[in-house]
Amino acid sequence: MGTVKAYFDLLRLHFFFVWPALFCGGLFFGFLLHGGFSLTLVLQAVLIAFFGFETGLVLNDVVDANFDKKELPTDKKLTKYWRPFGSRPVSEGLISQAKAAAVFVALVAITGALIATLPFPHSLYVFTLMFVCYGLEVFYQLKKRKEKAPIAQVVGRVDFALFLVAGYLCVGNLDLNALVLFLFFYPLALAHLGVNDLADVANDQAKGMNTPVTLYGVKATVYWVLGFSVLHFAMAAIFLYVLGVAWAIVGFAVSFMLIAALNVLLLRRKTADAAMKVLPMLHVSMLIYAITIISTYFLITYL
Repeated sequence: MGTVKAYFDLLRLHFFFVWPALFCGGLFFGFLLHGGFSLTLVLQAVLIAFFGFETGLVLNDVVDANFDKKELPTDKKLTKYWRPFGSRPVSEGLISQAKAAAVFVALVAITGALIATLPFPHSLYVFTLMFVCYGLEVFYQLKKRKEKAPIAQVVGRVDFALFLVAGYLCVGNLDLNALVLFLFFYPLALAHLGVNDLADVANDQAKGMNTPVTLYGVKATVYWVLGFSVLHFAMAAIFLYVLGVAWAIVGFAVSFMLIAALNVLLLRRKTADAAMKVLPMLHVSMLIYAITIISTYFLITYL
């Protein structure tokens, strides 16, 4: 049973539904603009998203195994949030680094096989983004160990925004709409990074990681989150214009309120505990965005 729990933590399986939802947000944006809806394609996308994102999570643990050993035993709030049983199985020796690497290779193979079932050239687009994202993940993990400016964060978190773009490219093309989708989500990914780093500042200091918090302090990182949240609102307005569906603003407004509220809470308290409390609000806002885009397609199609 202990091994099963370790693999649940390695894969962060309690968040299993989030990755397909975000990916399908990009996919249904493609359906809205280009058509081509099919249940088969949706199932392909769900499986690509699940196995593809899980691959990135395992890669994170493999690359960061030795540094994760430095996590403070008294400060595991963020670990328990991300991992259902609260362990870092590779760094704690519950799963060997070699076995985790084997899981990574297996997941890459599964994801690649699923992507190959997409029609050309969409399969090529998604293949390319898959390897770009894994490369960015490795860059992010390695670069933040030694930097004087948050290059790792600004460059590395491109992968999160590209995840939605990959969903769009299952049916869409490398066009301006793909760029609009990227610019909509990228500032939110950087705001998310700031909140996540605020919540885990004690561990990052113990590990010697260079993050916006350890480089510039808590107050500056709160303004990092605020700044990228404001930029996100501006890009979201452009995205809504391209989406061209008036009632989508209802779902987006809920996410806007959540993001605004978490910024107010951070500005008032400016602590790691506050960041830990608002992190779920940010994740819910992302999920609402995806659900709004998906439901918008069905509302247009069947009403």
